[in-house]
Amino acid sequence: MSRIGKQPVQVPAGVKVGVQGRKVTIGGAGGNLTLDCPEGVNVKFNEADKAIVLTIADEDKDNARVKALWGSTRAHLRNMVEGVTKGYEKTMEVVGVGWTAAVAGKKLKLTVGFANPIEMNIPDGLKVTVEKQFVKIAGPNKQQVGEFAASMRAHRKPEPYNGKGIKYTTEVIKKKQGKQFGATA
Repeated sequence: MSRIGKQPVQVPAGVKVGVQGRKVTIGGAGGNLTLDCPEGVNVKFNEADKAIVLTIADEDKDNARVKALWGSTRAHLRNMVEGVTKGYEKTMEVVGVGWTAAVAGKKLKLTVGFANPIEMNIPDGLKVTVEKQFVKIAGPNKQQVGEFAASMRAHRKPEPYNGKGIKYTTEVIKKKQGKQFGATA
């Protein structure tokens, strides 16, 4: 039995939940999100308790794949509920002399030491803002926010010798000492 999967997902006031077969739609102030649940996982919305309950069929109790997807589906639904109420946010920092980030329409333009600037398309549903060297990525979909932040970081990972690169603000870069020249014993 999945310890995570059998726990109900509490739905706060102001959040609408729609279940049609295996498709779950959650809407709120932050936006609307949908999830296609895997086969074997049954989703029901309990109107009285304001909770989403996930179950699996008796014939799938011994299926390890279905049990794993049971807990994962419950976690995705909880993240969706939190996303449409509070939202998710990641803050990135562009570190380097002359390195900048700017939003131009639906694109994020990164000038990070290459001959040409890097342009990244901002996906629908995300809000990207730039203040000096800090780039804030916000949206209701946790996966989408994290994926965009990771792809931004992948363009110029922080290097340990000078500390230059694109990093999360919470990330700590451990600096290394460079080679010593002219030191003879």
